[in-house]
Amino acid sequence: MLNELNRKRGLLLVVCASFIIMVAGCGNNDNTAEKESTASSVAESTEVVSGASISSKPEDVVAGLSADGNWIFAITDDVTLPEDLVVSGTFHDKDDESADVYRKLALYAQDADHKVTAEYTLTVPTMVVESPNFKVENGTVIGNIEVKAEGFTLANSTVEGNVTFDSQELMDSAKLDEGTVTGETAIAE
Repeated sequence: MLNELNRKRGLLLVVCASFIIMVAGCGNNDNTAEKESTASSVAESTEVVSGASISSKPEDVVAGLSADGNWIFAITDDVTLPEDLVVSGTFHDKDDESADVYRKLALYAQDADHKVTAEYTLTVPTMVVESPNFKVENGTVIGNIEVKAEGFTLANSTVEGNVTFDSQELMDSAKLDEGTVTGETAIAE
């Protein structure tokens, strides 16, 4: 009787394992490492609903803020990039094509009540902003920022470097009053 029970349990385990493997194999083949939406850091925010990138690997930061990246990128620790970072591409809020054009770099973690629990630093020689309506929220960017698109925003964040705009129109469209720039804010010559 005991052998029969053990055999049935074993058979049940094999069937369950096969089912799990089959379901996992039928899942989405997207590169989930680049598009993960976890419960850590900013992922707890109601803003993060789809297409978010969350990482502190330098190569993920570069890819996540490229034209092939996502509308929001959140780092989960301090990150240093040895080369310039180009933020490019046009994205929509929450990846909703009917929503406003919007892109965000989150340099913080928060709790379930949206209270910032940690701020992080992104160190880069130069960040070149080509994405319209790009917001840097909380945390610190150490390095210069060159703005080549309209609607650049600093929200409770600090730039330890210069912010240079390609034109007066781009500077006029920027929102820097909620952030701090320790260097110069100017128009490129």
